[in-house]
Order: sequence, then structure tokens, then C-alpha cells
Amino acid sequence: MNMSLTSIIRPFFVRRTNRLERYATQAEEVQRQVLARLVGRAENTLWGKEHQYADISNYEQFAEKVPISTYEELKGYIDRMRHGESDILWPGTVKWYAKSSGTTNDKSKFIPVSRDGLHDTHYAGGTDCVSLYLRNNPKSRLFDGRALILGGSHAPNYNLPHSLVGDLSAILIENINPLVNVVRTPPKRVALLSDFEEKRDRIAEIASKQNVTNLSGVPSWMMAVLNRTLEITGKSSIDQVWPNLEVFFHGGVAFTPYREQYRQLIKNEGMHYMETYNASEGFFGLQDDPTDAAMMLMIDYGVFFEFIPLEEVGRKDAVAVPLWGVEKGRNYAIVISTTCGLWRYQIGDTVKFTSTNPYKFVISGRTKSFINAFGEELIVDNAEKGLAEACQKTGAVVSEYTAAPVFMDAEGRCRHQWVIEFEKAPQDLKAFATLLDEALQRINSDYEAKRYKSLTLQALEIIPARRNLFNDWLKSRGKLGGQHKVPRLANNRDIIDQVLALNTNEG
Repeated sequence: MNMSLTSIIRPFFVRRTNRLERYATQAEEVQRQVLARLVGRAENTLWGKEHQYADISNYEQFAEKVPISTYEELKGYIDRMRHGESDILWPGTVKWYAKSSGTTNDKSKFIPVSRDGLHDTHYAGGTDCVSLYLRNNPKSRLFDGRALILGGSHAPNYNLPHSLVGDLSAILIENINPLVNVVRTPPKRVALLSDFEEKRDRIAEIASKQNVTNLSGVPSWMMAVLNRTLEITGKSSIDQVWPNLEVFFHGGVAFTPYREQYRQLIKNEGMHYMETYNASEGFFGLQDDPTDAAMMLMIDYGVFFEFIPLEEVGRKDAVAVPLWGVEKGRNYAIVISTTCGLWRYQIGDTVKFTSTNPYKFVISGRTKSFINAFGEELIVDNAEKGLAEACQKTGAVVSEYTAAPVFMDAEGRCRHQWVIEFEKAPQDLKAFATLLDEALQRINSDYEAKRYKSLTLQALEIIPARRNLFNDWLKSRGKLGGQHKVPRLANNRDIIDQVLALNTNEG
């Protein structure tokens, strides 16, 4: 009988799944150990000395001495690290920085990725992903073919030797274990191309001739590659190109809008989908049970977790609770301390726990209004600045607005839809829309990337609102007046659809 490569490799992964059993019974102990290790390692860094890490021996002292921070508070330290200084937030020199957008003052933020963070967190997450998948699928032939892994691109960081800044996925591919390259496609030189159109075409060309058994990447980007693969091969579904395809490991954006489209693209009944929560800041969660949408919190990766009840976010006196202090069913903002030198750092995501034995959660949103349906990470600050610029250039005046995604239609196209109530309408609505779109691209690098040649995002659409539309909407919800505001951006269509329904009625 032919021995499959998967059956040879499987035992190495099984060992780890046995260790994951303690997540259910020893979570507090594991997390306290992680914190002790983090504080001990960082004792002699600039940050460690400033916050008296040498005197910290438990969680309570840590919470007392170290403030909860956002990117703004850590930015000065990170910039020193990017210029080559060592022992700032984490021991040694950190050479890699994951670039992500979205702070109020900056086009991009740069998240340090230390060697420890790379191995203890990000690669550990990748390994566990495979371990759990193999545990749930004993007949898998995962390693008997290729893994199609989509990555971004990177660039030199301040021209320092061997120092890179770019997408987290590119940093991961750049530093990956050479053994993984045996089962991975496309080759590194293609995977790291910066022009996505070229990369998409090259990947489709190469991978269509290979035996691909698994996919990893962001659903919106992967969709573009799969559609191109069908165009090149002339096939009507992906399982005709890759009959042994069995799983898509996905993360980065919510999968819900894409689920049906993937079902249409991949007709194989036995196809599996496994969600991961892998952010620039760390690898936090894995879907360990295919029948449960909740993900298991990965508690031994060099990340110490705390949680702020959502209603307290933004308050100066907000109190975070450790993992063993959370309650099921409540919304919390995540706060992390990591082997990359992020200390009590708010990442902006909110979660809701569905289980505490082990700790399992769903991502419930962001702490602020945003659109991130396709990885564009558009925040309200971006929207306000873009509108101000378009108004200034056209003489228009905006009184109210809301925006939301239009998920991919049959042609695979998606866009943002804006409903805007003008106090003073622009003479040319189309020109106003173009100016707004261009401004958003200048302000937000992730939005710019998704709009590139309209590959992921089409140009935005503006629907003019009748007078008093938003007041009428607030009124219909019993929220007219007081502190109630029209939500500016939403990642789903609930609000915009209600608003549009009212736009046809005169109140």
C-alpha cells in the first residue's frame, strides 16, 4: 500500500493536540506563566525599566504599574526600534514590522514582529491550525499535495540591513522554515510580488498545473486568484482543477459574505473551511470544531490577554480583567501583551465568549465604527477627512451620511455604498464621488491597495438622501435627539438598508 506523506507527518502534529487539552482545565495557570515569562524577559528593556518590571511578581502588580495603551502611546518607542535601537519594548533588535492601516493620525501603523513573536506566536498558530485540522479529519491527505498560500509584499525598513516592513503574510513567507517550501506554492519570488494583478495571474498559471490540497489566505484576495484560475483553465469549478482540494484556512475578514460564493466555486461536498484569527499583532484564535463558529483562544503563544467591557472602552478609568475574569455573552475589547513588545495594547477588536471551558469566542466587531469587509480597514477618521477634502474642492456641504459594503455580486464585484444628505449638493455628484474615492486612497493605504485597478473594490457609489432622511431614521428607532448619532460606517448592511428603505418615503 502506498504510504502517504500525511500519514508519516501526522504523529508530529498529534503530540501538540494532546497538549491543547490543558486549555480546558489550566487556562489561568497557563496565562499567569505567560505573563511571568513576558515580564521577566523585558525587565532590562527601556520600557521594562520605566515601568519597574523588576518589582512585578504577579498580575495585580502588572496591572497597577503598566498603563493600557493604544498605538499612539507606543508609536515613539516603535519608531526608535525601526531606526535600529535595541532593548526598547523587547530585548534585542526587532527587524520586521507588519504594516497595517487605521490610526487616526497616521496613514499606517507599524507593528513590531520580533523573532520570538514570529516563532512563539505566528508560526505556532500555523502549526496548531494543521494539528487541529488533522485531528478532525483522520483521512486527510493534506501533505500529499501543495499548500497554496497567499502572501502580501514587503519593502526595506529605513534602508537598515535585513530590516523589512510590509504585510504580515509577507514577513511570514520570508522567514518560513525551508521544509515548508517543499509543500508550498507559489515560489517565494512570486508570492512576494508587490503588483497584485501580476501576482494573481502568475499564481493561477503555476498552481493550476499542480496538485493543490489546501488554501490559506484572506477570502477576498483568494477569490480573485480562484476566479482567475477558472478563466485560465476554462473549467467551471475549482474542484475540476484541483480534485484533491480539501480545506481553506481563512482569516483577515469575516467569511460570512463569501461563504455562498465559495460554495459555488468549489463544488466538492467534502470541502472544509477553518477560520483563524491571525492579526498583525499576533495569532489569537482557531476554529477547533468545524460544527462551531466560535474560535478557541490560544493561550500559550507568548500573548497575555486582558479584556475591557465594551461599555468602558474609551474611559480614562477603564478597568481590564484577565482571562479568568471574563463572563460569557459580554462584549469585550481585547488588550494584549506580547513577545513582540506590545504592552497592555488595545488592538481595536471586540469579542464575545461563548464558552470558558475552554475559552471560546466569536469576533463581535471593532471598538470603533469601520468598514473592513474586504481588508480595507476604513475608519471614521478616514471618511471624515475624505469628505472634507471633496467638499472643499466642490463647495458641497454634507449634513449626514452613512456607508456600508456592497458584497460581491455575480460578477465578483464589490464596492462601498454611501448615502449622503447634502446641506448643499455638489453640481456634479459623479465628480464628488471620484474626489472622495481618491482622497480615501491617499489617506488609507489598505483602501488604496484594494482599489488598485478595481481588482478587489470598485469605485464607491453615492446615493443622495432626501432632506431629513437621517432624522426620520433616528425617529423611527426612537432615537431622535440627545446623544444619539447616525452610525457613520458599518461592516454590514443592516443600517444602510433601513435608511434606503426610508429614502423613498417622504417621512
